[in-house]
Amino acid sequence: MTSATRPAASPTTTSPGGATRPRAGLLPVLLVMGSIVSLQVGSGYATTLFDRAGSTGVTTLRLGLAALVMLLVTRPRLRSWSRPQWRVVLMFGLSLALMNSFFYAAIARIPFGIALAFEFLGPLGLAAALSRRPRDFLWVALALAGVATIGVHNADAGSLDLLGVLFALLAASAWAAYIVLGARVSTVVPGHQGLAAALATAAVMLLPFGIVTSGGAVLSLGLLLPGLAVALFSSVLPYTFEMQALKTMPKKMFSILLALEPAAGVLTGALMLGQHLDPLTIAAIGVVVVAGIGATLGRPDRPARRGLRRRRANPGDAVLT
Repeated sequence: MTSATRPAASPTTTSPGGATRPRAGLLPVLLVMGSIVSLQVGSGYATTLFDRAGSTGVTTLRLGLAALVMLLVTRPRLRSWSRPQWRVVLMFGLSLALMNSFFYAAIARIPFGIALAFEFLGPLGLAAALSRRPRDFLWVALALAGVATIGVHNADAGSLDLLGVLFALLAASAWAAYIVLGARVSTVVPGHQGLAAALATAAVMLLPFGIVTSGGAVLSLGLLLPGLAVALFSSVLPYTFEMQALKTMPKKMFSILLALEPAAGVLTGALMLGQHLDPLTIAAIGVVVVAGIGATLGRPDRPARRGLRRRRANPGDAVLT
């Protein structure tokens, strides 16, 4: 999503140290909240398609159709890329394929909000490892305590699928890799061309598995419109909303809002999927949210850069983005 014209200057405020930073009004906040809602609705709707195409098949549809939209918009100059550029884009595509397929496999087996809480350990742990500040490790420990409470409590109740938990943890690891590789792609490939190519790469990687596990249903025209809806709500709309919000919103505020995703997952599970969690599980997910916000508040307040969620030039800044 590039433009030949230079964007208008963003409203700014001056910090006590004299530096300027974007001033966020109500509209950017609404856009980020809209992005969160759109992503959760898209993923929630995706679960309703699992019976028709399986989680891997639906993941393939989402990535493939999202890639098609992004390729049409960015029109990357693939032939001009060097071998090192292709290498990092392919690795980025692999992380995309793993992150999305593992997460969809997780929400096919465990409640939506619980899966998000487990997956959130990936970026939170990565940020702590990169910062090496003791306080960040304390926030990770708090998040782990929340996740452990979820696991022990729901395992005792016999309501937690261990394979689903494993998939969520694998998705968390892939999310951490996605942050690091996405930061690298943003420095070696101009604009958002690398993202478009990575989405296409991920879709191609998953296509054989999607066809086999869905019994060929992934190629059915009957799933084209539902798959496009998942791609739009889960990828295209959140991306568009965030790009607009990041023009005027400080990165810290952006990250704090995105820390609410596990809570949004609880609401999505309840309203869309009828997944009503008990008070202790909801409280434990709240602990994970608090840990994410706490880790964000402990970082310097830097202006947000334009880019996709979880994709920044410095992976240490991408804890929740």
